[in-house]
Amino acid sequence: MLEPALIILEFFSSFLEFLTPYFLFLKELLKVFWWVFPPIILFFPLRSWYLLFIQTKWLKNIEWQVYEIKVPREILKPLRAMENVFADLWGIYDPPNFKEKWIEGKVLLGFSLEIVSLEGIPHFFIRIPEALRKTIESAIYSQYPDAEILKVPDYAQNVPPNIPNQNWDSWGCDYIPLKEDAYPIKTYPKFFEERPDMPKEEKRIDPLSSLLEGMARLGKGEQLWVQILITPITPAEDDYVQRGRKIVDKMVKRPEKPKQKPMFQEAAEILVTGKPSGAPTEEKPLIPPEMRLTPGEREIVSGIEEKISKNAFRTTIRFIYLAQRSVFFPPSKSIPITFFAQFGTQNLNGIKPWAKTITKVQAPNVFTQRRLYLKKRILFKRYIKRDTFFSPFPGGTFIFNTEELATIYHLPGIEVAPTVALPRVEMKKGGPPSELPIK
Repeated sequence: MLEPALIILEFFSSFLEFLTPYFLFLKELLKVFWWVFPPIILFFPLRSWYLLFIQTKWLKNIEWQVYEIKVPREILKPLRAMENVFADLWGIYDPPNFKEKWIEGKVLLGFSLEIVSLEGIPHFFIRIPEALRKTIESAIYSQYPDAEILKVPDYAQNVPPNIPNQNWDSWGCDYIPLKEDAYPIKTYPKFFEERPDMPKEEKRIDPLSSLLEGMARLGKGEQLWVQILITPITPAEDDYVQRGRKIVDKMVKRPEKPKQKPMFQEAAEILVTGKPSGAPTEEKPLIPPEMRLTPGEREIVSGIEEKISKNAFRTTIRFIYLAQRSVFFPPSKSIPITFFAQFGTQNLNGIKPWAKTITKVQAPNVFTQRRLYLKKRILFKRYIKRDTFFSPFPGGTFIFNTEELATIYHLPGIEVAPTVALPRVEMKKGGPPSELPIK
């Protein structure tokens, strides 16, 4: 019984004796060249921190400004007009080159779209880099010439900076897609049909009506903030087009292109089989795979292809309901939740509250109050700084195209929510007569 054990022991002893010279050589090598390994190990962490440092320094030089968009009283234009606005806004895309990224710290700039209720009065705000003001004004005025864009103080600075506190409480969360973001959400063409015999807005179903009506019901001491952070991107920053095509190819059962085999593998197959390697030929079916899709599958394929064909933005969506504790009404959080729920479908996509950002505490029930306080503070701080979840690091975002953004954020006419006290432009200020003499 001892013989097998002795054989194994003797084998390992001989093996270690064989490796001893190599270990000694490696030991001497490390003594001389130990300084080579720390830079290799620390390269990627140090690179990330260096990039973070120079990007933070670069962003400090950007002047940010909040503008309020005063909505015209009557808007008969279709929502395609707002989609055209976002298509124009995508034009601010200006990726940094190597020098700008690694020496100057330049990053892609975006802006924040915000729908806010201040004690029952809804407002449309947009926070932008001041240098891009004329570009953004041109995009909006080109489709909504009767709108007004006014520079205003940041409303987020009008509440205590240390919420939650003894007098104020809050509830909120970030949002994430239900599925992979290559799937589109329900967009405005699905909410109403634009026909020549339906020109009036009251005959349409506007998805914003429920949010605006809910916001109008808030009272004194209550506020509801909805924030949509967007940054224009291309497949160079996020390969959403390729992700969408993979899903479509899988659904229509298109075979993947075979990978090229290494030369030595092909030579070995020829020596063994006597035939050149190649993919087995299969008879093509009489009916193409695309024709065998169900109506629901065709809708998915069409929706994905439509989404990836349009310009896209890296997107973050969140909301915060905050109020003085004497009037804090927890059911008010359902106003934005029900608003965002209407953009979901079973076969395509939707958005849902991101569990890890919801301002409530899950098990284990340890330090519950402290953990809840920290979650509320972090969400509030991210909102007023207009930061993404992982900011200053990437991640925690998803892709929306121009059509999806226009569905969620657009300018509503008076017929959408006639009882809402939304500040509107009653009369557009005209310019001076063209024949007026100028000194």
